Amino acid sequence: MDGMRSMVQSGQGPAPGERPTLKTIAFMTGLGVTTVSRALKDAPDISQETKERVRLVATQIGYHPNRAGVRLRTGKTNVISLILNIDEELMGLTSHIVYGISEVLASTNYHLVVTPYRSDRDPMAPVRYIVETGSADGVILSSIEPEDPRVKLLLERNLPFATHGRTELGVPHPYHDFDNEAYAYDAVRKLAERGRRRLAILEPSPRFTFFHHMRAGYLAGLRDFGCERVPLRDANIHDPLQVVYRATMNLLRDNPETDGIISGSSAGAVAISSALAAAGRQVGRDIDMVSKQPADLLRFVRPEVITVNEDIRLAGRELAKAVLGRIEGVAPEQLQSICMPDGRLMFPH
Repeated sequence: MDGMRSMVQSGQGPAPGERPTLKTIAFMTGLGVTTVSRALKDAPDISQETKERVRLVATQIGYHPNRAGVRLRTGKTNVISLILNIDEELMGLTSHIVYGISEVLASTNYHLVVTPYRSDRDPMAPVRYIVETGSADGVILSSIEPEDPRVKLLLERNLPFATHGRTELGVPHPYHDFDNEAYAYDAVRKLAERGRRRLAILEPSPRFTFFHHMRAGYLAGLRDFGCERVPLRDANIHDPLQVVYRATMNLLRDNPETDGIISGSSAGAVAISSALAAAGRQVGRDIDMVSKQPADLLRFVRPEVITVNEDIRLAGRELAKAVLGRIEGVAPEQLQSICMPDGRLMFPH
């Protein structure tokens, strides 16, 4: 702090209230501005000791790059925009995916900006804004549709992006996805092994690509393991929990022979479990349930539910690496990954 005071008094540092700059760090470390800049960018020709000294001073004085200045000099914003449907928060996904992305960006000059939107609003609006204003160097999208118009726009404008989920556009692009087809198929197998034969499933909304993946795995499992489909109507994993609760009560009223349920979300599993309890059905005794979960929570809340972990933090890390790779010019085919239900990471190409 004495150094800062002497800088202000000598006219070499910022006045009170002004933000510190590269010159501030250069004065405090006795280094040149160019050396400081390269140290903060982790340049290979700068010693590790110098980098650590520069970073320490930068942290102590609260230095942050001036994004407007960076954009003027380089044409880049150093911003990655994560566009999230607020349904992701309802399913407990937001904090995990943000954490994973942040883990990767922490060692770069990029900053994460989260842009939420509602399902009942125009999902194109935040993407159009970013494209038209140039406010981000890369975009991460969730809630992907088979013919997603947001992906089409980003491809047309050549703005780097990665998607949490796959499209059916027939154009290669970076993505990370969970194998929901394998999940549903294996869930049927688990239930069949417990003697369950009349199975219902709480699926995603049909508008999203992973609905088709999950439905395909469910139907294939029913066929291969000799089980019967029981429809769970008027609810999906994106609906409020009370909607899922009512749909489950209707299912049990209309199809009391149902002895197995698959849930595409942990929040949905909690609502289903509550309905089962209200109907006098005990999970693990006269009915079984398999559910995905983004974190190991159901084990404590509903330990009787058979769980499969979907590593959303891993998804965040893979999406961040994918969009950064695309910014650097890596071919999109090399930036695609799928996480299997057992946690293995697969690379289609």
